[in-house]
Amino acid sequence: MRRRAALAGLLLLTGCASGPSLETQGEVTEPPGDSQHLTIGSAGFTESDLLATMYALLLNEAGYKTSMLTVANRELYEPALESGQIDVVAEYAATFADWLNAKTNGADAPAVGSPDLKATMTALRKLATPRGLTVLDPGRAVDQNAFAVTGDYARQHDLKTLSDLGRSGLEVRLAAGDECVQRPYCEPGLRKTYGIDVTGVDPKGVGTTQAKRAVQNGQDQMVLTTTTDATLDEFGLVLLADDKHLQNADYIVPVVNRSRAGSKGVTGALDRLNDVLTTSDLASMNQQVDSWRRLPEDVGRTYLEDKGLLK
Repeated sequence: MRRRAALAGLLLLTGCASGPSLETQGEVTEPPGDSQHLTIGSAGFTESDLLATMYALLLNEAGYKTSMLTVANRELYEPALESGQIDVVAEYAATFADWLNAKTNGADAPAVGSPDLKATMTALRKLATPRGLTVLDPGRAVDQNAFAVTGDYARQHDLKTLSDLGRSGLEVRLAAGDECVQRPYCEPGLRKTYGIDVTGVDPKGVGTTQAKRAVQNGQDQMVLTTTTDATLDEFGLVLLADDKHLQNADYIVPVVNRSRAGSKGVTGALDRLNDVLTTSDLASMNQQVDSWRRLPEDVGRTYLEDKGLLK
């Protein structure tokens, strides 16, 4: 009941942002806040739950009281972050930059997220600051689109990178979402950047079980998934490195409401995770939750303890 009431309140109040007016165009009008009770937002999928849990544990360790709120729709949780109903959330740099850009400049605005992390972060902070949001530094973990083949296929053709696949001249049928035929990071990018001979797109979704099985059984040769996919081993799949950086810089970044959680205390607590968390660490934790059925709270706590971040 408590969560339902909180969500109902969220739906009613997301339009009442307390951050700077967009007319200020990037001016910071208030000092960083240091509320002692912080609400951590989760987007409701495994990885987001894990990150929110670890953020909460680290903030607890730093002396803050925390609660968690799951709001699966970015259209709801981002305004709640602006209004201070949510104080901290884990985001993905390029995706969030493009989302804020579309919200600010219209759906047809040219994308600002790119494979260049520095340029992406500059654009993201320029868009976030007028909304009362502070984007902390990215860590080492990145969850971006990735392409996988079977281990046997990779060994047979000596493939470690997407460039290797392009040089091989092999014909490749790709299991992916139906939008892959148009998206620059997918079929067009594989052709243009890597010279891969994509003969067709099998519309089975991004990283779905059906898509992975299609590659596992040889119906397709490659699948579009993500760098933190926890189940590749179960299907005998391996990632090919994006060695020419086709994919956008979707590094994980904490985003905070400046007026409530912009203090050095919050930043310092969250930076401790950014200093150690890697892409492979996150993939391993996803696997423990999705495949081993462990609770995100247990997985996150064990990881932080193992890294010496919790007493």
